[in-house]
Amino acid sequence: MDGRELVRSMKVFGSVRGLRTVRAAWRQRRTDAWGLPPRGAERARVPGPATGAEAAPGGGTIRFARSSLRICVSSGGTVFWGWDGAGPLPSYALAGEAPEPDLRASLEPDTDGGWRIVSERVTVAVSRHGAVEIRTPGGVMLRRDLPPRWWEPVAQAVAPGAEAGSPGSPGAKPGSPGAKPGSPGSPGSGSVAGEASSGGSARWVQRSEVPADARFFGLGGRSAGPRLRDGSYRLWNTDPKGSFGPGDDPLYLTMPVQFVVSDAGTHLAFHDNSWDGRVTLAEGEEGAGSGHDRPGTSEVRMGGGPLRCWVVVGTPARVLHGWAALTGAPALPPDWALGPQHARWGFGSEREVRRIVAGYRERGLPLSAVHLDIDHYDGHRVFTVDRERFPDLPGLAKELREQGVRLVSIVDPAVKVEPGNAVYDSGRAAGAFVRDARGNEVHGMVWPGECAYPDFTDPAVREWWGGLYEERLGQGFSGVWHDMNEPVSFAPFGDTTLPRSARHHLDGRGGDHREAHNVYGLTMARAGYEGLRRLRPEERPFLFSRSGWAGMQRYGGTWSGDVSTGWPGLRASLALVLGLGLCGVPYSGPDVGGFDGSPSPELFLRWYQLGAWLPLFRTHAAIDAGRREPWEFGPEVLEHAREALAERERLRPYFTTLARLARMTGAPYVRPLWWGTPEDRVLRDCEDAFLLGDALLVAPVLTHGADQRAVRLPRGRWYDTATGQAYEGPGQVLLDAPLSRVPVLARAGAVLAVRGDDGEPALEVWAPAAGRTGGGLVVRDTGDGWETAEIERYQSRLVDGRVVVERVTDDGVEEAGLPVRVRGV
Repeated sequence: MDGRELVRSMKVFGSVRGLRTVRAAWRQRRTDAWGLPPRGAERARVPGPATGAEAAPGGGTIRFARSSLRICVSSGGTVFWGWDGAGPLPSYALAGEAPEPDLRASLEPDTDGGWRIVSERVTVAVSRHGAVEIRTPGGVMLRRDLPPRWWEPVAQAVAPGAEAGSPGSPGAKPGSPGAKPGSPGSPGSGSVAGEASSGGSARWVQRSEVPADARFFGLGGRSAGPRLRDGSYRLWNTDPKGSFGPGDDPLYLTMPVQFVVSDAGTHLAFHDNSWDGRVTLAEGEEGAGSGHDRPGTSEVRMGGGPLRCWVVVGTPARVLHGWAALTGAPALPPDWALGPQHARWGFGSEREVRRIVAGYRERGLPLSAVHLDIDHYDGHRVFTVDRERFPDLPGLAKELREQGVRLVSIVDPAVKVEPGNAVYDSGRAAGAFVRDARGNEVHGMVWPGECAYPDFTDPAVREWWGGLYEERLGQGFSGVWHDMNEPVSFAPFGDTTLPRSARHHLDGRGGDHREAHNVYGLTMARAGYEGLRRLRPEERPFLFSRSGWAGMQRYGGTWSGDVSTGWPGLRASLALVLGLGLCGVPYSGPDVGGFDGSPSPELFLRWYQLGAWLPLFRTHAAIDAGRREPWEFGPEVLEHAREALAERERLRPYFTTLARLARMTGAPYVRPLWWGTPEDRVLRDCEDAFLLGDALLVAPVLTHGADQRAVRLPRGRWYDTATGQAYEGPGQVLLDAPLSRVPVLARAGAVLAVRGDDGEPALEVWAPAAGRTGGGLVVRDTGDGWETAEIERYQSRLVDGRVVVERVTDDGVEEAGLPVRVRGV
């Protein structure tokens, strides 16, 4: 053990709790030493040459000497392939059944002993040795997955020519005595995939090639993004033990989802495997090696589990629409959750909450929600209230709601091990907690002390846990905020989570924490979301979660976690939102101002101005950090923050439209500049600005002391919304960025929903360029229930030098029907 880590533990948790975390860490090591036997001899395997094939709807199965490949093209053009009998299901990522196969696509022989499947949107070619190539209908290569390699325990190696079973490791059911799955590495080492065997499941490596000009994005929440440079990225949801910056990886929410953009086209590749893994990326080089291109490469290594992959191709919009069709439509937040929200670890009392809300009201600052952190609990115990500091929480919630302010509650998964604690007693009676291979409850150290962990991979446990949210609703909370759900167990050394040998239900398949860890936050979100729907069916749940996995958008959004206060943390905030949006999670945002420390007035304001243009707009800070209320930074910052808030509120109908469109199409609110023109190589490398929907381009100030900034424009005409000056793209312009605002540009011809001066819905149109037309979509707020919303389509055009806005219907065009404000003329 590193002595410095012990000292750090004492400083963070105090002497008593620090020593308890040390004991918990040693207990974890002992548990894994018994539950995970040492790695034995292994045998490497590759598919070998093709020996035959069997056709099936949308594709078929190709047999190789030592393996088999199942491949299918869906009716929407999405490609699935799985080795060794791995199918699309079971999967925690998929929203339901696998998509229907494309009945027009068929498996047929190809040249050199290979096979191919030709469909309307994609062609798949499989070589005689097992390389899988994804091509455009015109034959241009998008992705080439080379023959994989497995390392299996000798006793379980697949005999040559034999049909391999699914490589997932079902193991014994949770709590079954003597269940001893294989080892992913030395106990407590936190070893990653490729360094050790998994006993009942082969570890594997899959190397892929993409065009030399391709750029990589995605892999969940990555602070160094959004474009992912050459390097290694771990797939293991991790609390970074404090605030983080751009150099820290992994973080709380990882996904094996790659979004790849090249001249040939755009595609998303998802390796549906929740085990610990690592992705190594290397961008290509054009003209490398005697004039030949060197392709970009991606190498995925997993410690076990199935080798299966989904590939979605098309434009960026089509790719994310297909991804949402596969993994589920994003949950629609209630409209109030699109407004400004304020949080702090350490509000401490009803009096302090009232003081903060009154501060907003007295200064004329809009506020939609206040979030209560763990300090409002009784001894940090989940689903309790400190009655001394919050004697009438329901009364407080009612009082605030009458002022238009909702309360949101933090919810941690760890339950204090304490007889008499109602949550622990009911969970123990229900057999709800994770157990080790000997059948004993797994305990860890979290804020309340020694804690047990619900097994959210068990449907009965999800139902039990979802029912507990009745207490939160009874206290007057309107939403929940899931934290510490990687899950976390404090430890001064080793992995700060559960033992890898801990047993999980895995929805009836049985297995251990190596497979369940990355989906723990996802399944907790499912439990909370489904519980809230049952308990309050007339309202859409509001839930966001620190950890999660592919498909988490079905249940809500996420936030940055404990981003470090500083200019690098500000830049990381934008990277996280952009990257998560390309993984299908459109609703997210940072801790405005950073989680720790005290931002300077300039830094706080620039962060606040960025946050005002992001989906989740929330200030937050640690208990020992500086204040985050706008008035704490002086009158100048307060006035500029007021302007940012006013513009956010004016554009609330536009945010409502973006939320609805995300639900319908999977498109994120916040998009990279190359969204509409992925063929623009210069835009692919732009990471300091973004599109908000189709209409607006936002260029936040991310550096100290800047009062101007360069902005790269996509093609078309763009108007500076502050000055009205027009600029033609593509190209770069230098714009003023005084402390009072950040540059925002509007696309010529754009029609967007806003709040008029009277507070009622109105339309804002930016004049189209001569000879061109424009338009936009509007979806009006229908309340926070489940009412179906109508998409309204508008077009703009110049008629005799006058801007005309019309609503497009199935029967033609008609008057807009809403007040119209024309700008840019």
